[in-house]
Amino acid sequence: MKTKTNMKTKTKTNMRAISFLGLACIVALSSCKKDDDLVTVPQPIANEAEVITTVTLQFTDAAGVQPSVTATFRDPDGDGGLNYDVFDTIRLQNNTIYNASILLLNETVSPADTISNEVLAEDDEHFFCFTPSFANVSIIRTDTDGTYEVGLQSQWTVGNVGNGTTQIVLKHQPGIKDGTCAPGETDIDVTFVTEIQ
Repeated sequence: MKTKTNMKTKTKTNMRAISFLGLACIVALSSCKKDDDLVTVPQPIANEAEVITTVTLQFTDAAGVQPSVTATFRDPDGDGGLNYDVFDTIRLQNNTIYNASILLLNETVSPADTISNEVLAEDDEHFFCFTPSFANVSIIRTDTDGTYEVGLQSQWTVGNVGNGTTQIVLKHQPGIKDGTCAPGETDIDVTFVTEIQ
């Protein structure tokens, strides 16, 4: 009798042990699967937009005859908050070709951060779009990232006297740049009044 009881107890104990081991294996396999999922599924990379408070355009007459021209847009606290404190009109001489360059600054920090240097370093991710409206100006980008144009440097061919506007948009296009203004997010969008004198 005693022996039978011990055998029953041993059998019950063995069954419990087997059940426990089975449960432990299932938990372990589930844990491994979750760990594998964490390793193999890439996490999205946050892409922080550039803070640009200041856009300055510098124009130089390609023939070296007309004086240089500078036009600046400045919103010292960045997007939102207070309004801009400088918003120049672009004034160019008629029938003149200008070489233009763009300087971008973040003046919410001290010293100011030169964002155009970052754009140059990541030129394969950035693209300037120029849209003249009613201003007799033709604009071509003169710098490239090796594949597509960028627009930090450009050439403005100015026609007859007249007034209009020129919209300048900087697009951020990491991994999707295709030489057009369509893809990506907008880092800055400024429309300058443009006078051809």
